[in-house]
Amino acid sequence: MPILTELSDESDWVEPDDVPRPVVTYGFMAEDFGGLELDLHRHAKGQIVLVQRGALSCEVDGGLWIVPPRSAVWIPGGALHAIKVSGTLDGYGAFIDTAWSAGLPTSCCAISVTPLLRELLARAANLPLLYAENGVNTRLISVLLDELGSAEIEDLHLPMPSDPRLRRIVEEMMAAPADRGTIDAWAGRAGLSERTLARLIRRETGMSFGRWRQQLGIMLAVKWLAAGGSIKQVAGDLGYESVPSFVTMFRKALGTSPGRYMAERHAGRH
Repeated sequence: MPILTELSDESDWVEPDDVPRPVVTYGFMAEDFGGLELDLHRHAKGQIVLVQRGALSCEVDGGLWIVPPRSAVWIPGGALHAIKVSGTLDGYGAFIDTAWSAGLPTSCCAISVTPLLRELLARAANLPLLYAENGVNTRLISVLLDELGSAEIEDLHLPMPSDPRLRRIVEEMMAAPADRGTIDAWAGRAGLSERTLARLIRRETGMSFGRWRQQLGIMLAVKWLAAGGSIKQVAGDLGYESVPSFVTMFRKALGTSPGRYMAERHAGRH
């Protein structure tokens, strides 16, 4: 599969399920995808998307994943998913036949990308679409799958509820994340009691309302920082009255400050 310079240009795309190879790899490079959205779709092959620069979000099976630099998202074969991209993005991807994906996660997840995994994907992306299935190529693909199978899973996942009333609340919160309304206020907007909202969101996400909203803030912060937003700007957009309070929340959730987190991500590109 060619290195794609415009992912939205359908003439460059080859349906990976139609390619008679167990692993189909590709690279993508673009200065600006202009808010590209790929609506719900599925592939028979599993898919890994590695982000080198920028960030993307992926919704799969009731969950939302944010993929910042030096991370990847794994989407099992057959999973219905949608992808959203904004701004500059480049990286690599691979589609993997289910017969070759034994040992890989059975559900969607974000994974941390080691330098070796990144280089293996980059090398494999330069193979011809119908590469020769001989010793050297088979060994490359085998090592790639081994490294993918041992990758560390990251906590950049947000459970998404299916109840229509909760989905409306989620959509409003994502559209206006600076709104710090109480659970009682949000319940009132949806025509629910506070108790009912608390019970519903715990049943459908496994989290309390406050914990779910904090995780949403983490996900949006990572996405905006990866897109080039400043810490001060992101803190304000999330409704924090001060940068230190935002940094404290971020550090508790991800174990490091926002500045160090993104510095490590960008260092991982080299």
